[in-house]
Amino acid sequence: MDHSQAPVLDALAAYHAENQTPFTPPGHKQGRGADARVRAVLGDAVFRSDVLATSGLDDRTSSKGVVEKAQELMADAVGAEHTFFSTCGSSLSVKAAMLSVAGPHEKLLVGRDAHKSVVSGLVLAGIVPVWVDPQWDAGLHLAHPPSADAFRAAFAEHPDARGALVTTPTPYGTCSDLSDIAEACHEHGVPLIVDEAWGAHLPFHPDLPTWAMDAGADLCVTSVHKMGSGLEQSSVFHLQGDLIDPEVLKNREDLLGTTSPSVLVYAALDGWRRQMAQHGHALYDDALSLAKTVRTRIDGIAGLRVHGRDDFCGPGRAADLDPLQVIVDITGLDTTGYRIADWIRERHHVNLHLSDHRRTSAQLTHADDIHSAQLLLDALRDAAAHADELRPAPRVEVPDPADLRLEQVMLPRDAFFGRVEQVPREKAVGRVVAEMLTPYPPGIPAALPGEKLNAEVLRYLSSGVEAGMVVPDAADPGLGTLRVTVED
Repeated sequence: MDHSQAPVLDALAAYHAENQTPFTPPGHKQGRGADARVRAVLGDAVFRSDVLATSGLDDRTSSKGVVEKAQELMADAVGAEHTFFSTCGSSLSVKAAMLSVAGPHEKLLVGRDAHKSVVSGLVLAGIVPVWVDPQWDAGLHLAHPPSADAFRAAFAEHPDARGALVTTPTPYGTCSDLSDIAEACHEHGVPLIVDEAWGAHLPFHPDLPTWAMDAGADLCVTSVHKMGSGLEQSSVFHLQGDLIDPEVLKNREDLLGTTSPSVLVYAALDGWRRQMAQHGHALYDDALSLAKTVRTRIDGIAGLRVHGRDDFCGPGRAADLDPLQVIVDITGLDTTGYRIADWIRERHHVNLHLSDHRRTSAQLTHADDIHSAQLLLDALRDAAAHADELRPAPRVEVPDPADLRLEQVMLPRDAFFGRVEQVPREKAVGRVVAEMLTPYPPGIPAALPGEKLNAEVLRYLSSGVEAGMVVPDAADPGLGTLRVTVED
Protein backbone atom coordinates (compact mmCIF):
# COMPACT_ATOMS: atom_id res chain seq x y z
CA MET A 1 0.00 0.00 0.00
CA ASP A 2 1.02 3.59 -0.55
CA HIS A 3 1.70 4.94 2.94
CA SER A 4 2.28 8.46 1.66
CA GLN A 5 -1.51 8.67 1.53
CA ALA A 6 -3.56 10.00 4.43
CA PRO A 7 -7.20 9.58 3.36
CA VAL A 8 -8.79 11.42 6.28
CA LEU A 9 -6.37 14.33 6.12
CA ASP A 10 -6.69 14.51 2.34
CA ALA A 11 -10.49 14.56 2.58
CA LEU A 12 -10.33 17.27 5.22
CA ALA A 13 -8.06 19.38 3.01
CA ALA A 14 -10.50 18.91 0.13
CA TYR A 15 -13.40 19.96 2.36
CA HIS A 16 -11.59 23.18 3.16
CA ALA A 17 -10.60 23.78 -0.48
CA GLU A 18 -14.19 23.36 -1.64
CA ASN A 19 -15.43 25.96 0.88
CA GLN A 20 -18.41 23.80 1.80
CA THR A 21 -21.10 25.44 3.92
CA PRO A 22 -22.56 23.11 6.55
CA PHE A 23 -26.17 23.16 7.74
CA THR A 24 -25.35 20.20 9.97
CA PRO A 25 -23.69 19.73 13.32
CA PRO A 26 -21.34 20.80 14.86
CA GLY A 27 -23.33 23.88 15.77
CA HIS A 28 -20.30 26.15 16.01
CA LYS A 29 -20.15 26.03 12.15
CA GLN A 30 -16.37 25.75 11.87
CA GLY A 31 -15.83 28.18 14.70
CA ARG A 32 -18.02 31.04 13.51
CA GLY A 33 -20.30 30.55 16.50
CA ALA A 34 -17.58 29.84 19.03
CA ASP A 35 -16.83 32.41 21.68
CA ALA A 36 -13.74 34.45 20.79
CA ARG A 37 -12.33 33.72 24.24
CA VAL A 38 -12.55 29.99 23.51
CA ARG A 39 -10.95 30.36 20.09
CA ALA A 40 -8.14 32.36 21.65
CA VAL A 41 -7.19 29.33 23.76
CA LEU A 42 -8.03 26.44 21.42
CA GLY A 43 -7.19 28.11 18.12
CA ASP A 44 -9.32 28.57 15.02
CA ALA A 45 -7.85 25.51 13.31
CA VAL A 46 -9.43 23.17 15.85
CA PHE A 47 -12.91 24.43 15.06
CA ARG A 48 -12.27 24.62 11.32
CA SER A 49 -11.38 20.94 11.22
CA ASP A 50 -14.14 19.80 13.57
CA VAL A 51 -16.59 18.56 10.91
CA LEU A 52 -18.90 15.61 10.41
CA ALA A 53 -17.43 12.40 9.04
CA THR A 54 -20.57 11.79 6.93
CA SER A 55 -22.04 14.76 5.06
CA GLY A 56 -18.73 16.38 5.83
CA LEU A 57 -15.58 14.48 4.92
CA ASP A 58 -17.64 11.95 3.00
CA ASP A 59 -21.00 12.14 1.25
CA ARG A 60 -24.28 11.01 2.77
CA THR A 61 -23.78 7.40 1.72
CA SER A 62 -20.08 7.29 2.69
CA SER A 63 -19.37 6.15 -0.85
CA LYS A 64 -15.77 7.35 -0.79
CA GLY A 65 -14.96 5.15 2.21
CA VAL A 66 -12.51 7.67 3.60
CA VAL A 67 -12.25 6.18 7.11
CA GLU A 68 -12.30 2.62 5.77
CA LYS A 69 -9.29 3.40 3.55
CA ALA A 70 -7.44 4.90 6.51
CA GLN A 71 -8.16 1.78 8.58
CA GLU A 72 -6.87 -0.49 5.80
CA LEU A 73 -3.64 1.51 5.67
CA MET A 74 -3.26 1.25 9.46
CA ALA A 75 -3.73 -2.53 9.34
CA ASP A 76 -1.13 -2.80 6.59
CA ALA A 77 1.34 -0.60 8.50
CA VAL A 78 1.33 -2.88 11.54
CA GLY A 79 0.64 -6.25 9.91
CA ALA A 80 -2.87 -6.81 11.27
CA GLU A 81 -5.68 -8.33 9.20
CA HIS A 82 -8.32 -5.82 10.29
CA THR A 83 -8.12 -2.46 12.04
CA PHE A 84 -10.92 -0.30 13.41
CA PHE A 85 -10.63 3.28 14.68
CA SER A 86 -12.37 4.40 17.86
CA THR A 87 -12.76 7.94 19.11
CA CYS A 88 -13.93 7.00 22.61
CA GLY A 89 -10.59 5.86 23.99
CA SER A 90 -9.43 2.36 24.82
CA SER A 91 -11.69 2.45 27.85
CA LEU A 92 -14.51 1.85 25.38
CA SER A 93 -12.47 -0.27 22.98
CA VAL A 94 -11.57 -2.86 25.60
CA LYS A 95 -15.24 -3.21 26.55
CA ALA A 96 -16.17 -3.85 22.93
CA ALA A 97 -13.35 -6.39 22.70
CA MET A 98 -14.60 -8.25 25.78
CA LEU A 99 -18.17 -8.31 24.47
CA SER A 100 -16.89 -9.81 21.23
CA VAL A 101 -15.56 -12.81 23.15
CA ALA A 102 -17.88 -13.37 26.12
CA GLY A 103 -21.47 -12.54 26.99
CA PRO A 104 -23.54 -12.31 30.17
CA HIS A 105 -22.75 -15.08 32.69
CA GLU A 106 -19.94 -16.46 30.50
CA LYS A 107 -16.41 -16.75 31.86
CA LEU A 108 -13.40 -14.73 30.77
CA LEU A 109 -9.91 -15.18 32.21
CA VAL A 110 -8.62 -11.74 33.22
CA GLY A 111 -5.29 -10.68 34.69
CA ARG A 112 -6.08 -9.08 38.08
CA ASP A 113 -3.81 -6.16 37.20
CA ALA A 114 -6.37 -5.02 34.63
CA HIS A 115 -7.29 -1.36 34.19
CA LYS A 116 -10.54 -0.12 35.67
CA SER A 117 -12.03 0.04 32.16
CA VAL A 118 -11.90 -3.78 32.06
CA VAL A 119 -13.79 -3.94 35.35
CA SER A 120 -16.33 -1.52 33.91
CA GLY A 121 -16.76 -3.94 31.01
CA LEU A 122 -17.43 -6.78 33.44
CA VAL A 123 -20.04 -4.65 35.19
CA LEU A 124 -21.79 -3.64 31.98
CA ALA A 125 -21.75 -7.06 30.34
CA GLY A 126 -22.34 -9.31 33.33
CA ILE A 127 -19.29 -11.38 32.35
CA VAL A 128 -17.97 -13.76 35.03
CA PRO A 129 -14.31 -12.91 35.69
CA VAL A 130 -11.85 -15.67 36.44
CA TRP A 131 -9.01 -13.70 37.96
CA VAL A 132 -5.45 -14.64 37.07
CA ASP A 133 -2.98 -13.33 39.62
CA PRO A 134 -0.02 -11.15 38.58
CA GLN A 135 3.52 -12.05 39.53
CA TRP A 136 4.37 -10.18 42.72
CA ASP A 137 7.84 -8.88 43.50
CA ALA A 138 7.83 -8.78 47.30
CA GLY A 139 11.10 -6.84 47.46
CA LEU A 140 10.02 -4.03 45.15
CA HIS A 141 6.32 -4.15 46.12
CA LEU A 142 5.40 -4.30 42.44
CA ALA A 143 3.14 -6.54 40.35
CA HIS A 144 4.25 -7.85 36.96
CA PRO A 145 1.83 -9.34 34.40
CA PRO A 146 0.56 -12.90 34.99
CA SER A 147 2.57 -15.78 33.57
CA ALA A 148 1.43 -18.16 30.83
CA ASP A 149 1.48 -20.98 33.41
CA ALA A 150 -1.00 -19.02 35.52
CA PHE A 151 -3.34 -18.79 32.54
CA ARG A 152 -2.90 -22.51 31.82
CA ALA A 153 -3.81 -23.32 35.42
CA ALA A 154 -6.91 -21.12 35.15
CA PHE A 155 -7.97 -22.86 31.93
CA ALA A 156 -7.51 -26.25 33.62
CA GLU A 157 -9.87 -25.17 36.39
CA HIS A 158 -12.29 -23.33 34.07
CA PRO A 159 -12.28 -25.12 30.70
CA ASP A 160 -15.53 -23.36 29.77
CA ALA A 161 -13.84 -19.91 29.73
CA ARG A 162 -14.52 -18.16 26.43
CA GLY A 163 -11.10 -16.50 26.22
CA ALA A 164 -8.49 -14.50 28.12
CA LEU A 165 -7.48 -10.89 28.58
CA VAL A 166 -4.03 -9.70 29.59
CA THR A 167 -2.65 -6.19 30.06
CA THR A 168 0.79 -5.63 28.56
CA PRO A 169 2.85 -3.49 28.70
CA THR A 170 1.84 -2.34 32.16
CA PRO A 171 2.13 1.37 33.01
CA TYR A 172 5.49 0.42 34.56
CA GLY A 173 6.64 -0.82 31.13
CA THR A 174 6.75 -4.51 32.08
CA CYS A 175 5.56 -7.03 29.50
CA SER A 176 4.07 -10.51 29.41
CA ASP A 177 5.34 -13.47 27.45
CA LEU A 178 2.50 -12.97 25.00
CA SER A 179 3.52 -15.74 22.63
CA ASP A 180 3.22 -18.30 25.43
CA ILE A 181 -0.08 -16.89 26.68
CA ALA A 182 -1.50 -16.87 23.15
CA GLU A 183 -0.42 -20.49 22.77
CA ALA A 184 -2.17 -21.37 26.04
CA CYS A 185 -5.39 -19.79 24.73
CA HIS A 186 -5.17 -21.45 21.34
CA GLU A 187 -4.60 -24.87 22.97
CA HIS A 188 -8.18 -24.41 24.20
CA GLY A 189 -9.45 -22.96 20.92
CA VAL A 190 -10.27 -19.57 22.41
CA PRO A 191 -8.96 -16.06 21.65
CA LEU A 192 -6.53 -13.85 23.50
CA ILE A 193 -7.40 -10.17 23.97
CA VAL A 194 -4.49 -7.88 24.76
CA ASP A 195 -5.04 -4.53 26.42
CA GLU A 196 -1.97 -2.94 24.85
CA ALA A 197 -2.97 0.61 25.69
CA TRP A 198 0.68 1.51 26.36
CA GLY A 199 2.04 -0.18 23.24
CA ALA A 200 1.06 1.87 20.19
CA HIS A 201 4.73 2.31 19.29
CA LEU A 202 5.76 -1.33 19.58
CA PRO A 203 5.25 -2.36 15.91
CA PHE A 204 7.64 0.27 14.63
CA HIS A 205 11.05 -0.73 16.00
CA PRO A 206 12.71 -4.14 16.49
CA ASP A 207 14.37 -3.11 19.76
CA LEU A 208 11.00 -2.54 21.44
CA PRO A 209 9.06 -5.41 23.05
CA THR A 210 7.16 -7.72 20.68
CA TRP A 211 3.73 -6.33 19.97
CA ALA A 212 0.52 -8.31 20.35
CA MET A 213 -0.16 -9.28 16.72
CA ASP A 214 3.40 -10.51 16.17
CA ALA A 215 3.08 -12.58 19.35
CA GLY A 216 -0.04 -14.35 18.07
CA ALA A 217 -2.77 -12.47 19.94
CA ASP A 218 -6.19 -12.43 18.31
CA LEU A 219 -7.37 -8.96 19.29
CA CYS A 220 -5.33 -6.01 20.47
CA VAL A 221 -6.57 -2.66 21.79
CA THR A 222 -4.15 0.26 21.58
CA SER A 223 -4.36 3.82 22.90
CA VAL A 224 -2.57 5.85 20.25
CA HIS A 225 -2.78 8.98 22.40
CA LYS A 226 -0.59 7.39 25.09
CA MET A 227 2.64 6.58 23.24
CA GLY A 228 1.82 7.77 19.72
CA SER A 229 0.85 11.07 18.11
CA GLY A 230 -2.92 10.63 18.43
CA LEU A 231 -5.19 13.08 20.18
CA GLU A 232 -6.71 12.15 23.52
CA GLN A 233 -9.39 9.45 23.15
CA SER A 234 -7.84 7.97 20.01
CA SER A 235 -7.89 4.19 20.11
CA VAL A 236 -7.45 1.38 17.60
CA PHE A 237 -8.58 -2.28 17.50
CA HIS A 238 -6.30 -4.69 15.65
CA LEU A 239 -7.63 -8.14 14.76
CA GLN A 240 -6.27 -11.30 13.17
CA GLY A 241 -7.19 -14.97 12.87
CA ASP A 242 -10.62 -16.58 12.78
CA LEU A 243 -11.49 -16.86 16.47
CA ILE A 244 -13.23 -13.46 16.53
CA ASP A 245 -15.52 -12.41 13.68
CA PRO A 246 -14.60 -8.88 12.50
CA GLU A 247 -18.29 -8.15 11.93
CA VAL A 248 -19.04 -9.10 15.54
CA LEU A 249 -16.30 -6.77 16.78
CA LYS A 250 -17.58 -3.94 14.60
CA ASN A 251 -21.11 -4.60 15.86
CA ARG A 252 -20.02 -4.48 19.51
CA GLU A 253 -18.10 -1.25 18.94
CA ASP A 254 -21.16 0.23 17.26
CA LEU A 255 -23.24 -0.77 20.29
CA LEU A 256 -21.01 1.19 22.66
CA GLY A 257 -19.44 3.87 20.48
CA THR A 258 -20.57 7.31 19.55
CA THR A 259 -22.59 8.11 16.43
CA SER A 260 -20.70 11.42 16.27
CA PRO A 261 -17.04 10.42 15.94
CA SER A 262 -14.46 13.16 16.01
CA VAL A 263 -12.84 13.84 12.64
CA LEU A 264 -10.02 15.52 14.57
CA VAL A 265 -9.25 12.18 16.22
CA TYR A 266 -9.55 10.29 12.93
CA ALA A 267 -7.24 12.74 11.19
CA ALA A 268 -4.58 12.50 13.88
CA LEU A 269 -4.72 8.68 13.77
CA ASP A 270 -4.35 8.76 10.00
CA GLY A 271 -1.42 11.16 10.15
CA TRP A 272 0.32 9.18 12.89
CA ARG A 273 0.12 5.99 10.82
CA ARG A 274 1.73 7.79 7.88
CA GLN A 275 4.42 9.25 10.13
CA MET A 276 5.26 5.85 11.62
CA ALA A 277 5.15 3.97 8.29
CA GLN A 278 7.54 6.47 6.73
CA HIS A 279 9.75 7.54 9.64
CA GLY A 280 8.96 5.36 12.67
CA HIS A 281 12.18 3.36 12.70
CA ALA A 282 14.37 6.47 12.63
CA LEU A 283 12.24 8.27 15.21
CA TYR A 284 12.55 5.35 17.62
CA ASP A 285 16.27 5.03 16.96
CA ASP A 286 16.49 8.53 18.39
CA ALA A 287 13.98 7.92 21.20
CA LEU A 288 15.72 4.77 22.39
CA SER A 289 19.11 6.46 22.30
CA LEU A 290 17.73 9.38 24.32
CA ALA A 291 16.13 7.00 26.82
CA LYS A 292 19.45 5.25 27.36
CA THR A 293 21.15 8.58 28.05
CA VAL A 294 18.38 9.76 30.39
CA ARG A 295 18.45 6.51 32.35
CA THR A 296 22.22 6.70 32.82
CA ARG A 297 22.11 10.31 33.95
CA ILE A 298 19.26 9.78 36.41
CA ASP A 299 21.19 6.86 37.89
CA GLY A 300 23.99 9.33 38.58
CA ILE A 301 21.80 11.45 40.87
CA ALA A 302 22.33 10.61 44.54
CA GLY A 303 19.31 8.89 46.06
CA LEU A 304 17.77 7.88 42.72
CA ARG A 305 17.89 4.56 40.92
CA VAL A 306 16.38 3.73 37.54
CA HIS A 307 14.82 0.30 37.28
CA GLY A 308 16.02 -1.78 34.35
CA ARG A 309 15.75 -5.28 32.99
CA ASP A 310 17.79 -6.75 35.84
CA ASP A 311 15.14 -5.52 38.30
CA PHE A 312 11.98 -6.26 36.35
CA CYS A 313 12.70 -9.21 34.02
CA GLY A 314 13.46 -12.86 34.68
CA PRO A 315 11.87 -15.98 36.16
CA GLY A 316 8.81 -15.07 38.23
CA ARG A 317 8.88 -11.54 36.88
CA ALA A 318 8.22 -9.82 33.54
CA ALA A 319 9.30 -11.22 30.18
CA ASP A 320 10.39 -7.88 28.72
CA LEU A 321 10.61 -4.16 29.45
CA ASP A 322 9.82 -1.05 27.45
CA PRO A 323 12.84 1.22 28.06
CA LEU A 324 10.81 4.35 27.22
CA GLN A 325 9.02 4.01 30.58
CA VAL A 326 11.66 5.39 32.94
CA ILE A 327 10.75 4.10 36.40
CA VAL A 328 12.76 5.79 39.16
CA ASP A 329 13.08 4.27 42.63
CA ILE A 330 13.27 7.14 45.14
CA THR A 331 13.54 5.14 48.37
CA GLY A 332 17.05 6.51 48.80
CA LEU A 333 15.49 9.94 49.40
CA ASP A 334 13.35 8.61 52.27
CA THR A 335 10.14 10.12 50.89
CA THR A 336 7.33 9.08 48.53
CA GLY A 337 6.83 9.34 44.80
CA TYR A 338 3.70 11.37 45.49
CA ARG A 339 5.70 14.09 47.24
CA ILE A 340 8.46 14.11 44.63
CA ALA A 341 5.93 14.49 41.78
CA ASP A 342 4.00 17.27 43.52
CA TRP A 343 7.18 19.17 44.42
CA ILE A 344 8.54 18.96 40.87
CA ARG A 345 5.26 20.10 39.34
CA GLU A 346 5.08 23.08 41.70
CA ARG A 347 8.72 24.15 41.41
CA HIS A 348 9.63 23.14 37.85
CA HIS A 349 6.29 22.85 36.02
CA VAL A 350 7.31 19.34 34.97
CA ASN A 351 4.61 16.69 35.11
CA LEU A 352 5.78 13.19 35.94
CA HIS A 353 3.79 10.18 34.83
CA LEU A 354 3.16 7.54 37.47
CA SER A 355 3.98 7.89 41.15
CA ASP A 356 3.48 5.51 44.04
CA HIS A 357 4.74 5.03 47.59
CA ARG A 358 8.36 4.44 46.48
CA ARG A 359 8.66 5.37 42.80
CA THR A 360 8.02 8.05 40.25
CA SER A 361 8.32 7.78 36.49
CA ALA A 362 8.73 9.66 33.24
CA GLN A 363 7.20 8.50 29.97
CA LEU A 364 9.45 9.20 27.00
CA THR A 365 8.17 9.10 23.41
CA HIS A 366 9.39 9.92 19.92
CA ALA A 367 8.40 13.53 20.71
CA ASP A 368 11.09 14.03 23.36
CA ASP A 369 14.46 15.59 22.68
CA ILE A 370 17.55 16.85 24.47
CA HIS A 371 15.71 19.95 25.67
CA SER A 372 12.77 18.14 27.28
CA ALA A 373 15.11 15.52 28.71
CA GLN A 374 17.25 18.23 30.31
CA LEU A 375 14.18 19.76 31.97
CA LEU A 376 13.38 16.36 33.47
CA LEU A 377 16.94 15.80 34.67
CA ASP A 378 17.18 19.27 36.21
CA ALA A 379 13.89 18.77 38.05
CA LEU A 380 14.87 15.37 39.46
CA ARG A 381 18.32 16.62 40.47
CA ASP A 382 16.78 19.60 42.26
CA ALA A 383 14.20 17.43 44.02
CA ALA A 384 16.94 15.10 45.24
CA ALA A 385 18.92 18.06 46.55
CA HIS A 386 15.88 19.29 48.49
CA ALA A 387 14.68 15.89 49.71
CA ASP A 388 14.95 17.04 53.32
CA GLU A 389 11.98 19.33 52.65
CA LEU A 390 9.90 16.30 51.64
CA ARG A 391 10.45 14.42 54.90
CA PRO A 392 9.02 12.89 56.91
CA ALA A 393 6.61 11.36 54.41
CA PRO A 394 3.56 9.44 55.65
CA ARG A 395 4.11 5.70 55.35
CA VAL A 396 1.92 3.71 52.97
CA GLU A 397 1.08 0.32 54.48
CA VAL A 398 1.38 -2.03 51.51
CA PRO A 399 0.07 -5.50 52.41
CA ASP A 400 1.51 -8.84 51.40
CA PRO A 401 0.12 -10.27 48.14
CA ALA A 402 -2.15 -12.71 49.95
CA ASP A 403 -3.79 -9.87 51.85
CA LEU A 404 -3.89 -7.56 48.84
CA ARG A 405 -5.86 -10.17 46.87
CA LEU A 406 -9.53 -9.89 47.86
CA GLU A 407 -12.08 -12.68 47.52
CA GLN A 408 -14.64 -12.25 44.72
CA VAL A 409 -17.99 -13.28 46.24
CA MET A 410 -20.43 -11.62 43.83
CA LEU A 411 -20.48 -10.80 40.14
CA PRO A 412 -19.17 -7.26 39.61
CA ARG A 413 -22.43 -6.39 37.84
CA ASP A 414 -24.61 -7.67 40.69
CA ALA A 415 -22.65 -5.79 43.34
CA PHE A 416 -22.51 -2.56 41.36
CA PHE A 417 -26.20 -2.42 40.45
CA GLY A 418 -27.55 -4.03 43.62
CA ARG A 419 -28.81 -2.43 46.81
CA VAL A 420 -25.98 -0.42 48.38
CA GLU A 421 -25.23 1.71 51.40
CA GLN A 422 -22.41 3.98 52.53
CA VAL A 423 -20.73 2.84 55.76
CA PRO A 424 -17.84 4.23 57.83
CA ARG A 425 -14.46 2.74 56.89
CA GLU A 426 -14.06 1.02 60.24
CA LYS A 427 -17.31 -0.88 59.64
CA ALA A 428 -16.46 -1.90 56.06
CA VAL A 429 -14.20 -4.87 56.93
CA GLY A 430 -15.88 -8.06 55.74
CA ARG A 431 -18.42 -6.19 53.62
CA VAL A 432 -18.80 -6.60 49.86
CA VAL A 433 -17.64 -3.47 48.05
CA ALA A 434 -20.03 -2.01 45.46
CA GLU A 435 -17.66 0.51 43.86
CA MET A 436 -14.19 0.57 42.39
CA LEU A 437 -11.38 1.82 44.63
CA THR A 438 -8.63 2.67 42.20
CA PRO A 439 -5.32 4.38 42.98
CA TYR A 440 -4.72 6.55 39.92
CA PRO A 441 -2.42 6.43 38.11
CA PRO A 442 -2.00 3.60 37.18
CA GLY A 443 -5.76 2.96 37.33
CA ILE A 444 -5.73 -0.65 38.57
CA PRO A 445 -8.48 -1.21 41.16
CA ALA A 446 -7.30 -2.28 44.59
CA ALA A 447 -10.89 -3.31 45.26
CA LEU A 448 -13.67 -3.82 42.77
CA PRO A 449 -17.41 -4.50 42.93
CA GLY A 450 -18.19 -7.91 44.35
CA GLU A 451 -14.98 -8.32 46.36
CA LYS A 452 -15.01 -8.70 50.15
CA LEU A 453 -13.01 -5.97 51.86
CA ASN A 454 -10.37 -6.81 54.45
CA ALA A 455 -8.57 -4.68 57.00
CA GLU A 456 -5.25 -4.84 55.15
CA VAL A 457 -6.52 -3.37 51.88
CA LEU A 458 -8.44 -0.69 53.75
CA ARG A 459 -5.28 0.26 55.68
CA TYR A 460 -3.35 0.34 52.41
CA LEU A 461 -5.84 2.66 50.74
CA SER A 462 -6.41 4.94 53.73
CA SER A 463 -2.67 5.26 54.44
CA GLY A 464 -2.14 5.87 50.74
CA VAL A 465 -4.67 8.71 50.66
CA GLU A 466 -2.97 10.27 53.69
CA ALA A 467 0.36 10.03 51.83
CA GLY A 468 -0.98 11.62 48.64
CA MET A 469 -2.56 8.73 46.72
CA VAL A 470 -5.58 9.72 44.60
CA VAL A 471 -8.63 7.40 44.50
CA PRO A 472 -10.90 9.34 42.14
CA ASP A 473 -13.66 6.80 41.54
CA ALA A 474 -14.68 6.33 45.16
CA ALA A 475 -17.96 7.94 46.20
CA ASP A 476 -15.94 9.38 49.10
CA PRO A 477 -12.44 10.07 47.70
CA GLY A 478 -11.15 10.56 51.24
CA LEU A 479 -12.27 6.99 52.03
CA GLY A 480 -13.84 7.95 55.32
CA THR A 481 -16.83 5.94 54.11
CA LEU A 482 -17.17 3.09 51.62
CA ARG A 483 -19.98 2.02 49.29
CA VAL A 484 -20.94 -1.59 50.06
CA THR A 485 -23.78 -3.97 49.25
CA VAL A 486 -26.72 -4.16 51.63
CA GLU A 487 -26.67 -7.32 53.71
CA ASP A 488 -30.02 -9.08 54.09
